[in-house]
Amino acid sequence: MPREKGRKVVASNKKARHDYAILDTYEAGMALTGTEVKSLRAGRASLVDAFAQERDGEIYLHAMHIPEYAQGTWTNHEPRRTRKLLLNRIEIDRLLGKLKESGLTLVPLQVYFSDGWAKVEIGLARGKKSYDKRQDLAKRDADREIARAVGRRGKGMAE
Repeated sequence: MPREKGRKVVASNKKARHDYAILDTYEAGMALTGTEVKSLRAGRASLVDAFAQERDGEIYLHAMHIPEYAQGTWTNHEPRRTRKLLLNRIEIDRLLGKLKESGLTLVPLQVYFSDGWAKVEIGLARGKKSYDKRQDLAKRDADREIARAVGRRGKGMAE
């Protein structure tokens, strides 16, 4: 059977980019069971409340919800089990060094298939204050207004 190419997004965490300032992103594999992969291929996963944490020199993904596979039998998986992230030792050491800084955390941003392999994009993030969120919303609205005005002017429409 030919291997699938490209990137197919299964789930994304839109709220993470709203609640956190993403400083750096990493791509990691996940240690999954067969029924978890089948459930992901069906497009079923949720990153709400998910987070990554270090334990025993490894990085684990907690609280990611992959529902049980519908055609699974007694071998089905636990939906919110802790999953090990597969990173290079150099990347893990670099991440752990940065996590020692105060206020930084690891947040999953996307789960996707890259060339047939299940991957998760994790972001090194710092929490935003409420006024930062308001500033970001105001900036995005202002940029949208500018783009509209430029589009109207380009089409020759009057203001």
